[in-house]
Amino acid sequence: MRAHPPLLFGPSRLPHRALGRQGQIAFGFAFAVAITLLAIVQSVAAERSVTDATGRTVTIGKAERIVTIGGDITEIVYALGAGDRVIGRDSTSLYPETALAKPDVGYMRALSAEGVLSIRPDLILAVQGSGPKEAMDLLESASVPIVVVPEAYSAAGIGAKIAMIADILGETEKGRVLSATVAARFAEVDAALAKLGPDKRRKAVFLMSLAADKPLAAGNHTAADAVLAMAGAINPMHAVEGYKPASDEALAAAAPDTIVMMTRPGMPAAEPETVFAVPSLRATPAAQSKSLIVMDGLYLLGFGPRTADAVRDLAQALYPELGLPAPAAN
Repeated sequence: MRAHPPLLFGPSRLPHRALGRQGQIAFGFAFAVAITLLAIVQSVAAERSVTDATGRTVTIGKAERIVTIGGDITEIVYALGAGDRVIGRDSTSLYPETALAKPDVGYMRALSAEGVLSIRPDLILAVQGSGPKEAMDLLESASVPIVVVPEAYSAAGIGAKIAMIADILGETEKGRVLSATVAARFAEVDAALAKLGPDKRRKAVFLMSLAADKPLAAGNHTAADAVLAMAGAINPMHAVEGYKPASDEALAAAAPDTIVMMTRPGMPAAEPETVFAVPSLRATPAAQSKSLIVMDGLYLLGFGPRTADAVRDLAQALYPELGLPAPAAN
């Protein structure tokens, strides 16, 4: 008994024979139109819109060649498993180490629009506060989508950044998992700090620098002020707006128990002998006990996926009696 030929080589060819030359042309045209429409539908489906920190509605396409501006933005993209899509990053993006292999487009507050666009991104993710304004205006007017990600110095703000970037990248589920992990780590620190009585809270001043023996202290509306509060410290400079030089009188009145500082790439870490030799700090309680905490700047102030761990490290340094465990491996 003869086997029937496969359909692929049998009846499927009959319509072409029956259609004739003009019919075949019409059939081919219809097929091409169908393929084109399918590609358009798939392209539209891949597009998504987001309202960014400036209030603009930005339509995003493939997002396969991304420039990240802001250390926290870069960390989040990598934590979501999309680091292979990053083709450039700003000079504050120092973590993870693999990001350092990407081209550096400059400091986030001194960007060149031409430099960013020269590496042909199809998406730019920039943290709020990136600049200068002229460069941001040029980037926003370019054909490449740029999303300005809101900055908020809080645990909730970090969660919102993660969720927003995850949605933009099409990694919503990974974003939920990462946000939940970060929130759980913050909750652990909060639970430990809840055991401290109000009289046990230490006064800590964050100093950005000691240039010319003029300590630059962190006041409210700064990442440092928020981190101090998260770690259970009282910032006696909170009434000051932003980062301001602190006078001898102001620091004497603040009477901090601890000084907190940060390290930067290429800059040696501050030492107690140097810090407490500054006249305005000599008479403080912190100087008497030589209480100085120095941490990596991006880790401490980045407000990215590792911030809960940085807060835990700072809280443990401030309150060793709490016995907080070391942060889980990232």
